[in-house]
This record gives sequence, C-alpha cells and structure tokens, in this order.
Amino acid sequence: MNDTLTESGIRDRLARITTLRQAIAQAIVGQEAVVEQLLIGLLAGGHCLLEGVPGLGKTLLVRSLGQALELQFRRVQFTPDLMPSDILGTEILEEDHGTGRRLFKFQPGPIFTNLLLADELNRTPPKTQAALLEAMQERTVSYAGVTHTLPAPFFVLATQNPIEQAGTYPLPEAQLDRFLLHVRVDYPDEAQERDILAQTTGTRSADVPRVMSGDDVLELQALVRHIHLGDDLLAWITRVVRATRPGSDAPADIRQWVKWGAGPRAGQSLVLASKARALLHGRLAATRDDVIALAAPVLRHRILLSFAAEAEQKTTDDVVAALLRSVPFNA
Repeated sequence: MNDTLTESGIRDRLARITTLRQAIAQAIVGQEAVVEQLLIGLLAGGHCLLEGVPGLGKTLLVRSLGQALELQFRRVQFTPDLMPSDILGTEILEEDHGTGRRLFKFQPGPIFTNLLLADELNRTPPKTQAALLEAMQERTVSYAGVTHTLPAPFFVLATQNPIEQAGTYPLPEAQLDRFLLHVRVDYPDEAQERDILAQTTGTRSADVPRVMSGDDVLELQALVRHIHLGDDLLAWITRVVRATRPGSDAPADIRQWVKWGAGPRAGQSLVLASKARALLHGRLAATRDDVIALAAPVLRHRILLSFAAEAEQKTTDDVVAALLRSVPFNA
C-alpha cells in the first residue's frame, strides 16, 4: 500500500496541514475562512480568485503561503500595458558561437513556477487575461507551435478589486470557470484590525517558516482524491449544479434570477473542494456540511444574474442559498 494511504502516512500529512495553517497565521491576523478556502484550493489542486478592496492583505496572504511552502514563487503585477509575452515568455535570437548559426530560443516567462500570484488580475485587458487560460486548465504553455509543460504543482492565486473600482476589466466567463474557488475577502472586525495595526507598525516583522515541500503538496493532492464522498451526496451536488441553469428543472426563483448557470466543471469543483475540506478538518469522508460551506465560493463566479435579480438586489450568494434550500438532499 502506498505510504500516503497508511494510517501513519495520513496522520503525518494531516499534521503538516496544521503546521502550514499555523505558519500562515504568524503573518495574517484573522481571515480564518479565507485562509481555509485558500488551503482547500491548494489541496484540491485548483486555482483561487481572491476579491476584496485594496488594503485587506490579499497579496500578503498569498506571499505568506509562498513563504511557508518550499515551492518556487513568482508574482506578476497585472497592469493595463502588460502583454501576454510578459507572462508566458518569448523567443530570443541567439547565435551559436561554434557554427555561427542564429537560432530562436524560448525564454520562459514568470508563469513557469509552482505558485503564481496574479496580482490585480482585472487591471489588465482581456487579451492578456486570456494568456492564463491554457496554463490554468492544461498546465502547459504553447508558443510558436511548441508545447511547454509547467512545473508541478502549479497553483494560480489571483487577486482582483471589485469591478466597480475604476480602471478594471471584467474577467471573461471562460477564465472565471478555471478558478476552483472565488474567495471574498472582507474587512476585519474591530479587535482584528487593532491587532493588525499593532503588528504592522512596530519593529518586529512576521517570519513565516517553511513547513512543506512540493512533494508534500502533491501527496496531499493525491490523498484528496481518495477521500470518500457518498453516492447520495454526489447526486445532490449534481442536482444543485443543474438547478443553476434556468431550464425546466430549475426552481421558479432560479429561472427568474439566473440568466446563465454553471457548467459541469462546477460540479467537479464542488466535489473536489468538499473532499479537500474534509481532509483539512481531519476527516476521510466528505459530508453535507462540506458542500454547504463551499457551495457559494464554488458557484458565485459561475452564475450570471438576470436583470430581475439585480432589480431585487439579489446577489449570487443569495441565489446559492436559495438553491440549497430548494433542492432536496434525499430526493
């Protein structure tokens, strides 16, 4: 039996997850739900989109995760003048000193890393945003007819400001669907904000230790696939995702509020995220509570609301909550 699946192997890897959370907590005050969803994305092998107004520590959170993992970490600041070649790489002309021949050689861009921080992704135009599509889905980059494989594990953490902020470009639906989770980062409460002020204005700086290697991450991602998820839960996830589509099977409210629903990738994401959450909490079987906790982060960026929903001031989270109430678990 693979050591990953032995009792001692599982206990060891669960302990490493706890150590990773503690390491990140040395730099991040509060935001427990955000940190948990970020780790769920890492364990499930998916990418995460973090949204929140500037100054809430989104970049610090991702950088702290990079420091805690013994992985190659790179950051790209997305700006309106950023070009796809600035991310993917480009070909440069080199001369062979032996033969005198000139040849084009591919120079890899910053996307060739394990952990990529795409900072303020929606500040760059759609042409540059689309450069990430193949990498996020296939873990490859194609350039000049040649396909280059990205290192494993490969994890994109993108931050974006709310779309009502000036100078932003909406992310296309095809790219949004590549993100496993859409994580909302909100303001801290008063006690947490006081701790942030004390921690960031003194002489001490948070030192995040490295606690996990790339092989550890790959083993945990493999272990997530072995987490049990019952047939009844799988059937419920399928019905919930299908109910987001405004067809004949959708509840009346959903047909009124949703213009475009989620595709099959949403179901895959909800299954994997639920399994990862179960492992994160030390369980080897996913439960209905895992699905409920992750339904909004999985679905909120995959549902397009109608004008009727906007007129009633409904959010995507309101729609997801209505779905969970409307779709019976044991039908």
